[in-house]
Amino acid sequence: MADSETPALPTSPEALLARLDALGIAYDLHTHPPLFTVEDSKALRGDLPGGHCKNLFLRDRKGAMWLVVCLEDRRIDLKALGSLLGGRLSFGSPDRLMATLGVIPGAVSPFALINDTGVSVTVILDAEMMGLSPLNYHPLSNEMTVAVAPDALTRFIESCGHAPQVLDLSAASGD
Repeated sequence: MADSETPALPTSPEALLARLDALGIAYDLHTHPPLFTVEDSKALRGDLPGGHCKNLFLRDRKGAMWLVVCLEDRRIDLKALGSLLGGRLSFGSPDRLMATLGVIPGAVSPFALINDTGVSVTVILDAEMMGLSPLNYHPLSNEMTVAVAPDALTRFIESCGHAPQVLDLSAASGD
């Protein structure tokens, strides 16, 4: 799973799954080769049901951070999203990602909020995505996928101290 160049994760996937169990959150776990992009996921997921999602770790010039979670095919225009959220946005660096959410690029998901103990990330959930079930995310490792119900996802995020905002992200498509 990890090589000598991959930093140790603050929370292991096994500890995350134990947290889901402790919260009484039902999930299905699927293992697979490492997936780094939506294209990788589409090529290797087979018939895995539900909503397939992407996660954008963003920041503004003042250092505020967002985790935007949306359907994998949702086109996001950062300028339009910035207008919606009230700031000019760019992608957070891999170092900031590891320091804040404790994951590497390619493993970003709402489950990484378990590591945001300072509750410094604002969570945005795509309203259309929240209408699908189950929802599929990496559990801190891009070698696994966990499928959960939308209400279970919200319950997990809230258990991490975050108050997710459910927004219609079609307004951020830039169209």
